[in-house]
Formats: sequence, C-alpha cells, structure tokens
Amino acid sequence: MPTATKEMPTRKHVAKDNRPPVAVGHVRIETHDVPETIDFFRTLGMRHIFRSDTFGVLEMRGGTHLVVSGREKPVRKGTAAPFDLMVDDIEAARRQFGKKGFEPSEITSGSVHSSFYLRAPSGHKLKITSSHAGKRAV
Repeated sequence: MPTATKEMPTRKHVAKDNRPPVAVGHVRIETHDVPETIDFFRTLGMRHIFRSDTFGVLEMRGGTHLVVSGREKPVRKGTAAPFDLMVDDIEAARRQFGKKGFEPSEITSGSVHSSFYLRAPSGHKLKITSSHAGKRAV
C-alpha cells in the first residue's frame, strides 16, 4: 500500500481543507449506445477516463466517476436518470447547453434548487440543478 507523499497528501496534511471527508465514488447509467452517451456527457464537461463500445468511465468535479454501461434495449424515453448534475450557475449552464443543441427545458425553482432537464441519448431525462454549496469548496 502506498504511503502519503507530496504527491499523495493525507487529509491531515492538506491545509485548511474544509471539504467533507467523504465523496461519492461512482454513479452508473445504462444505455443502448455507450459511445454516443459518453460523447454527450463529455460535451457537458466530464473528463474522459476510459471508453469501449460497451463500457466507459468519465470523471466529474470532486473525482466522482460516471460509469456508462451497455444494455441491449434502450430505456423508456423520459425515464429519470439515476442521478442529477449540479452546476454553479444554472442560467449560464442552460444557455451553454442550449448553444450546444441540447434543447434544455425551462428553469423551475424549488425550495432549495432551481433546475432544468436535458434529454440524454440513453433516453434518460437528466436533471441539472443549481448548487447549494455557496462559497464552500466541494
């Protein structure tokens, strides 16, 4: 097992790190078209980690990995994605995704978040929400 070095700081060595000590490691989405779904999430801003015709991994802020797994049949269109994505500026994100041709829904406001939806190539309805982190590092 590797020991902590300058390249691998332990939590006690990170100065003023006010982030929570845990994070989500992996979330998963199944799709009948892995390459197209990976391209979609990369266009939204995720970092490429691994890709094949039947499986892929992308990375989000905070290090969470999105695992994209192949399935034979498409999901029923409009099925809620098993997660939502959070952005710092909901209005700017909606404009940006609209310019990329994703046809975002209108923004609606709830008691904590504002949000809009995109349709993913997998058939999922993907919710994009406003951040509630404020100026806290996440």
